[in-house]
Parts: sequence; C-alpha cells; structure tokens
Amino acid sequence: MHSYHLRDNLPALPPRMARLEIDHRGFPVPWFVAWIDGEPDFRVIDTPKIARAVRERRCWVCGDVLGIYKVFLIGPMCAINRVISEPPSHRDCAIFSAKACPFLSQPRMRRNKKDLPVEYKKAAGFGIERNPGAVCVWITKSFKPFSAHQGSPGVLFRLGDPVECLWFAHGREATRFEVLASIDEGYPQLEDLARQEGSVAMAALHRYRTELMPLLPKQ
Repeated sequence: MHSYHLRDNLPALPPRMARLEIDHRGFPVPWFVAWIDGEPDFRVIDTPKIARAVRERRCWVCGDVLGIYKVFLIGPMCAINRVISEPPSHRDCAIFSAKACPFLSQPRMRRNKKDLPVEYKKAAGFGIERNPGAVCVWITKSFKPFSAHQGSPGVLFRLGDPVECLWFAHGREATRFEVLASIDEGYPQLEDLARQEGSVAMAALHRYRTELMPLLPKQ
C-alpha cells in the first residue's frame, strides 16, 4: 500500500480521522469507501459496512463508535423529507466532510461516472443526480432504518428531529440565500416523485418544506 501525505489546504483533521489512510490526492479515505485493486474509489460504498455501521453504532466517516448524537451530512432535499441512504457520523467528522469533500465544497463539480467499477451500486431509493450546492449537518439523537419501497433496493434512514442544523457551501458556513437557491433548484424533482404517489404525499411534502424553513441560516 502506498504512503501519502495529507494535503496542506484541508481544514484541521478531527483526531478520530487521523487513523484513516490518505489517498494519492492527499485526502483521508472515509471508512465507508470501497477499496478496489488496492486503491480507494470514493464513488463506491463498501456496502456491507451499512449494516455494520448500524449494528455496531460506528461513524460512517471514521469508523469509530458513535455517542449519543447521530449526525447526518445531507443535501437540502433530504433535509426536507428527512430521509437519507447513508448511516450517521460524528459531528466533527461530518463538518470536516462538508468543508473538505471536493464534491460537497465545490458546487460546480459533477460526479465522475466514467469507468465505474462493477462493485458500484446505486444508493437505495431515488437519488437526485445533482450537486446540491449547499449541505446540512443534521444533528439528532435518533434515526430509524427502513427498506426502500421504491427505486433502488436497500436500506434508508429516517432522521429524528434535529437538535441543531449547520449549513455549509463552498467549504464554509452557507448563507440563507445559498440554501434557498439549492432548495428552489431541487424541489421540483421531489414534487415529481410525490405527485406519483398522490395528493397525500404532495401535502406531506409541502408540510415538510414549511417545517424546514426555521432551520435554515438566519442570514
């Protein structure tokens, strides 16, 4: 295995992430990333670790044991419907990811789908294929796994009420305008999905959006 050094322009690395391997670009390799032919592929999840993370209460990013708070790094659409396809992390691990991940911290970046390995599997449920532009660190004490009943098979996680929500864009704290812009861009796709389920789903979606508004940045 190669030995690489952490790149200089990253935020301070949380102590629990210090044990992670470093890839050739200088980024720490999250616990959930699959290793293929001796190299990490950040696009591919090590699928068995989903069940292990839940069963052993492990952080999705560093792999260490979680405490009382469960923290989910989610886009605004997931903050509206409170559903995500990835298990929780530590607060500091999630914040580091929001600031350092090239995809999450650079709104114009697109996912690289070239030459995806056979190990690649779509996330459970319906994923919205876009860079959200702004992300939320959703801090809660509870969540509930459930099986996706539509879209790709697998486990999804319903988030409990937040203790705190932190918003990031461009690797820094996001403004209210940035988060609202992301919501306006992605919300029609959620409406399309809800419309297929009927009027009850549409009404619930509109209610969820209204409930999210007080959790956005004040300015």
